[in-house]
Amino acid sequence: MTDTLTIDVADGSFNCYVARPRGVALAPVIIVLQEIFGVNAGIRQIADEYAAQGYIAVAPDLFWRADPGLSLSEQQPGDWARGFALYSAYDRQQGVGDIAATVRTARTIAGASGKVGVTGYCLGGLMTYLTAARTDADAFVAYYGGATEDYAQEAGNVGMPLLYHLAEQDEYIGTEAQRAIRNAFATNPLIELYGYPGCNHAFARPNGSHYDPVAAPLANARTAAFFKQYL
Repeated sequence: MTDTLTIDVADGSFNCYVARPRGVALAPVIIVLQEIFGVNAGIRQIADEYAAQGYIAVAPDLFWRADPGLSLSEQQPGDWARGFALYSAYDRQQGVGDIAATVRTARTIAGASGKVGVTGYCLGGLMTYLTAARTDADAFVAYYGGATEDYAQEAGNVGMPLLYHLAEQDEYIGTEAQRAIRNAFATNPLIELYGYPGCNHAFARPNGSHYDPVAAPLANARTAAFFKQYL
């Protein structure tokens, strides 16, 4: 069962894709943060899978100020250029504010238990980490957040459990960047990091060109256990 949730912020409003579990009166919420392709079929599939697990899944439109309702595909070369342009222009601080507003609203929507987790992929993985460091939710899971190393010094600010999945052959997060991330995260016992040898960026994208049929289910099983523990 799906519907749309509208979030109001100081400079406007944006929509979220919502997937709800069937036959569940009260459920935790998991906020699913997009890649550069918007709230596309892959992100909606992930949200639907969380709903099947018994959660209310909420996927906010992070690019709403520039290109609302965006839904791109990695199979289209032109969509890559469009997505990267939006990514380059994206205001991450504003984005954290949007996600914080989504968390606040998610705690109070009909059928919500009050517990909220945040997860994201690529851009959404970075935004999950920044949200963990700068605002509040109950648990966070980040998948290969590009540019995380640029904010490694904020690892000490993470005050709730964070699980981080890192592709060890990530073409966007090089060896030095991965070392900086690992070193920073090691100082905070609330952060748990798993590396996936031989995997490229986006190894957990449903039906993606770099989807890894071994690593993705393993990472997703760890995520499921993590959210079950904390939500």
